[in-house]
Amino acid sequence: MNQHVTLAPDSDYETIRAAIRYLSENGPDATDLGRFARALGLTERQLTDLFRRWCGLTPKSFAQAVALDHAKSLLRGQASVLDTTYEVGLSSTSRLHDLFVTYEAMPPGVFRAGGAGLDMIWGVAPSPFGLAVVTATEYGISGLGFADGETTIEAAFADLANRWPNARFSRDDARIAPLVAGVFEPARWSAEQPVRVVLIGTNFEVKVWETLLKIPVGKAATYSGVANHIGRPSASRAVGAAVGKNPISFVVPCHRVVGTSGALTGYHWGVPRKRAILGWEAGVVSAAH
Repeated sequence: MNQHVTLAPDSDYETIRAAIRYLSENGPDATDLGRFARALGLTERQLTDLFRRWCGLTPKSFAQAVALDHAKSLLRGQASVLDTTYEVGLSSTSRLHDLFVTYEAMPPGVFRAGGAGLDMIWGVAPSPFGLAVVTATEYGISGLGFADGETTIEAAFADLANRWPNARFSRDDARIAPLVAGVFEPARWSAEQPVRVVLIGTNFEVKVWETLLKIPVGKAATYSGVANHIGRPSASRAVGAAVGKNPISFVVPCHRVVGTSGALTGYHWGVPRKRAILGWEAGVVSAAH
């Protein structure tokens, strides 16, 4: 497997955010490399190096990866995607991340009690999409969000911690750092040492999140497709609400759920970040071939 995507400096993401704003305003087809670079205050070489370092793609390829047409192409075959069950070993390069995630659902009583008696750690570490703010239990990662120029670390932590008002939290960046590296560094993705996550929510929410875990890297599904998969075809709105409440961003890939037309609808941590994640994943898939 030829992997060359690495964990880029957190500061790269601020430039990527500006790049996504530029692409949203001008469209990928109108992208002139020189004009694109100047808009970001970079030389063409710096711009190309940034994208190569951050996601392994050229600026043009990244622009295509965050375009509506690309999102539409991700939807092809969504029924078979959601009907796919986990297999032992890699069934295809597009599944290379998902098979390296293992999960369990916490008992409903823990959820109802708001985490009473549960000791959790939290911390902050760099990720390709801004600072990752993570909460974890002894069983695995229980929450993952992001902080940047618009969302402070404190606000991101509160967003995750408020789900567990009765749990005890202590900050430990040193213990969180390797968890974040295991999530965002493809070179560390390993079936022998999978990323462990804990799903804690209502039975309906957990069903939705389990379905999201079946959407491979480089694919997408619609809210109605997820609703059909869990046997609740009329519950698209409820599915949308559950997707929005996903506590473990990126790992449980709510960013791979799009509108029926392929439109990149709302994302708890911002649509620009959703675009960035899909573009970054396109680089991961490209590097794996």
